[in-house]
Order: sequence, then structure tokens, then C-alpha cells
Amino acid sequence: MTLQQYGWNKNWQSKWNEKLTGHEDKNYVPGRIVGDFGSKYRVMSENGETWGELAGRLRHTLAYSGEYPAIGDWVILGMQEGGAHAVIHGVLPRHSVISRKVAGNTLEEQIVASNVDTLFLVSALNDDFNVRRMERYLIMAWNSGANPAILLTKADLCPDAEGKIAEMVRVAPGVPVHAVSALLGDGRDELLPYISPGQTVALTGSSGCGKSTMVNWLSGQNLQLTRDVREGDSRGRHTTTHRELFLLPDGGIIVDTPGMRELQLWEDGGGLDLAFGDISRLAAECRFSDCRHGHEEGCAVLEAVASGALEEKRLVNYRKTQRELQYQSSKEVKQKRKTAAASTKAATARTRNSGWRRELDEY
Repeated sequence: MTLQQYGWNKNWQSKWNEKLTGHEDKNYVPGRIVGDFGSKYRVMSENGETWGELAGRLRHTLAYSGEYPAIGDWVILGMQEGGAHAVIHGVLPRHSVISRKVAGNTLEEQIVASNVDTLFLVSALNDDFNVRRMERYLIMAWNSGANPAILLTKADLCPDAEGKIAEMVRVAPGVPVHAVSALLGDGRDELLPYISPGQTVALTGSSGCGKSTMVNWLSGQNLQLTRDVREGDSRGRHTTTHRELFLLPDGGIIVDTPGMRELQLWEDGGGLDLAFGDISRLAAECRFSDCRHGHEEGCAVLEAVASGALEEKRLVNYRKTQRELQYQSSKEVKQKRKTAAASTKAATARTRNSGWRRELDEY
């Protein structure tokens, strides 16, 4: 195996050279995280695959930012024990970051994967099919910097696959939509352009939507465990419990991630307007620039709903998601202020303690 097979190219070499400026005397080597197991990582380097863990200094630094390495990251490695073990000393700047808010009330970002070129948003063509949920996934995708593509799996189970495709196309303007069936082998050729050599794709979606089956199908191997979904509600149990990166026979790289029971968005970097591009374009025609599309006169969005050009449920989901992101943003600002204050207080305390120690030494 070579690093090029895992996506290493001139762009990453340039980032490596810039990051290592002034540290050329170190025997560091580049590597990519191919498995995220919490406190430890599986990393691929020019020496092959091995276990890696964070250097103490890096772990201390990241404790304040929370931006720990993630699956797909290119990292700076110090090899030990003849390559049997690696220490991670740094992370190269990412070109895309797929993240969400952690489950529950904790205000914390969870990075799902990084340095992904295409994000496959997976939905099964059974009772789990939900266009409102897909709108949320699209926001996450557009915010990440990766290109989204929608995969509608289990097409063999749907008597009206064409109708479902048309429904999804309406809520995802400009986003490729592919209906596939691993059981029948249908649709694989449509996906080949996404998994060409050096390209990284990631799969995300709810539990039981068929992500692990897609990994096995595209790789031609049983790389991931799969389970049947419940017949009553078409929901599945988590079969992927951690994040892993695999090479595909067509030359691409694929990342499988655990299924999501609920997607809580982290922050908005323009993804809301891109996911709801039709509403954004209509809003530009409203009489008032600060129109909230509620009861205002001259609201082009409400006029589109009244005429049937815009689905009312889509507008309702847009408003709900907009409020959620605004609330999330306000909490993030408060949290950042609190963290900055705590950091300043800790730095002041360290300086004061250092001064006291000098005075004692001099005494």
C-alpha cells in the first residue's frame, strides 16, 4: 500500500512542507487516520498500518479546543518501536469537516469525518424514507465543504422508486440523487465517478438505511457487519459502532460511520441557504428585506406556498431549522466567552504562581 492510494497528493505534500517548517530535523512521517476508536487510532503511513495515540503536549493543547483528530485526518507521526507504534504530534489543515452536535444537551461538536470529497447521504426506500430528515442532512453536508450526493438504497423493496426519486429531487435541487439496490446490483456504475482513485467518500444516514451494506457492495468484500431491520418500522440497530476508512477496488476511499438516531446540527456556515435554495431565492423577492415569511405583506415565500409552488411543510421545516441554528449559535457564543474567560484566568494564575516561585528562589 502507498500513501497515494489513501489520497496523498501534491496539495497534501504542500501542507506538510508548510507545517513542518522549522522541524525538519524531526524524523516525522505523514499518515492518515483509518480507524477512530476513541482514545486510540489506527493510522496508515509509509510503514504500513499501526496503532497511534496523541502526544502528551498535543493532548494538553486539544483539551482546550476539543478539536481532536478524526477519521480521514492527515497527521504528523513519530514512529516508535520500529514502526509498531506511532505518536501523533499534529494534524494537517483539513479541506472539509463533517460535524454535528453531540447527542443530548451537551454543547460540544462531534466530528464525523474529515477530508471527504463526497458525502453520500443515505436513505432507504422503505418506511424510513423521510424528505424532512434529508433536508437536515443536506445542511450538514453543505456546511462541511464536501459535495453531497443522495443514495436511495433498497430500491428493490420500493414499488414506486421513481416517485420517491422525484420527491427527493424536489427537496434537493442541484444535488445528484441515485436509487441503488445492492441485492440486485443496480446503480453501481452511477457511483463510479465518485470513487475514482484518490477520492474519499463518506456515508451517513440513520440506523438501518443500508450504509454497511453499501460499503460491502462497493468493496466487493464483507468488510462491515450487517443486520436486518425491523419489519414494523424499518428501523435498524447500530451495526457500525466506530468509524473506519477502507480502500475500494476502483481506487477510491470510503468511510463508514455509525448510524444516527437523531441529527443535531452544530452550526451554520451557509448550509441552510444552500439546502433551502428555493426559499432563499424567493426571499430575495420579498417586499421587505427583513421579511420573516410569517404574516408580512408582499412576502414572495408565502405567495409561493399559496400558489402551490412551494410545499408548506418545507417552509415549516425551514423556519424550525433556522430557529434551531440561531439558538445554537447564541449558546456557542456564550460557551466560547466562558471558555476564553477560564483560559485567561488559568493563564493569569500560572503567571502569578511563576512569579511567586521566582521570589522564593531569590529569597
